[in-house]
Amino acid sequence: MMRIGIDIDGVLTNVEQFSIDYFSKYCFENNIEYNIGESHYNISETFGVSSKQEDDFWDKYLEFYAVNEKARPFASEVIKKLKKDGHEIYIVTARWLTNRDDSIGENMRKIVKKWLLENEIIYDKLIFSKGLKEKKHQEVIENKIDLMIEDNPSNINELSRIVPVICYDTTYNKNCSNNKIFRCYSWYDIYRKLKEISNNDI
Repeated sequence: MMRIGIDIDGVLTNVEQFSIDYFSKYCFENNIEYNIGESHYNISETFGVSSKQEDDFWDKYLEFYAVNEKARPFASEVIKKLKKDGHEIYIVTARWLTNRDDSIGENMRKIVKKWLLENEIIYDKLIFSKGLKEKKHQEVIENKIDLMIEDNPSNINELSRIVPVICYDTTYNKNCSNNKIFRCYSWYDIYRKLKEISNNDI
């Protein structure tokens, strides 16, 4: 049995589509010129705008997203199956603001915990990673996590040096590829792949 690490944004949620939908609206309402090109992890690169405009967007929409965005189809169902199969579930998130040691950080951490409860995402441990600019590999090592499910390209590439990584397919992580990265397209696809990995002791 494995300790499975699961990211939130982009894995439990479809943050990519939320960003495109709501950032387009934000640009329209604020007369911001943009040009959607190749998809990147950061909205500013995808839309060809400044990082400050991206920060301003998240200042306005992060809490709305955090409270209202639903979990991807069958995420809860599959995670419950994984628990029944004997695996341990570790939620590992670097959600913006959760690493702050103040009332703002505490509020976002409470929102995350409530969201997981409301979306019936069960887990053995919830880990708030140290920050967006820091890799998650330290948390993975310290918690003896056997496999991660991730969408962030830099995290996928970094983590795959130490553990197998299931890459939740997005347009911004298409270039992630090596023999420890397993690309999946839905939560039941993840379940199928995890059973293969578990049976083969990869």
